[in-house]
Amino acid sequence: QVQLMESGGGLVQPGGSLRLSCAASGSISNIDAMGWYRQAPGKQRELVATITLERGTPTYAHSLEGRFTISRDRARSTVYLQMNSLKTEDTAVYYCNAEVSTDDMNYLTWGQGTQVTVST
Repeated sequence: QVQLMESGGGLVQPGGSLRLSCAASGSISNIDAMGWYRQAPGKQRELVATITLERGTPTYAHSLEGRFTISRDRARSTVYLQMNSLKTEDTAVYYCNAEVSTDDMNYLTWGQGTQVTVST
């Protein structure tokens, strides 16, 4: 089993920055990639960015590339999301996920989410 713990959310003014962290624990050797998704009120959950743990290859939602940067610390089994030039429309609950592969199955596991609010 893999457990994920997000941190770093909060309230920030437009134009500000935040860095989210997601620490994995448990069967971390089975994790292929980790990522961030977000869900705004009344909207579907959408991809923000993902990164492979071994090579650190990132993938971004096209609309967010350039403002958001995903990175990982393999030694700490932690991924980060640096968010710059934040806009009010970035307000959402941000969820960390992990793509896990075992001998029996592949599955996604999710953290509980961290609220990001961009407002004056």
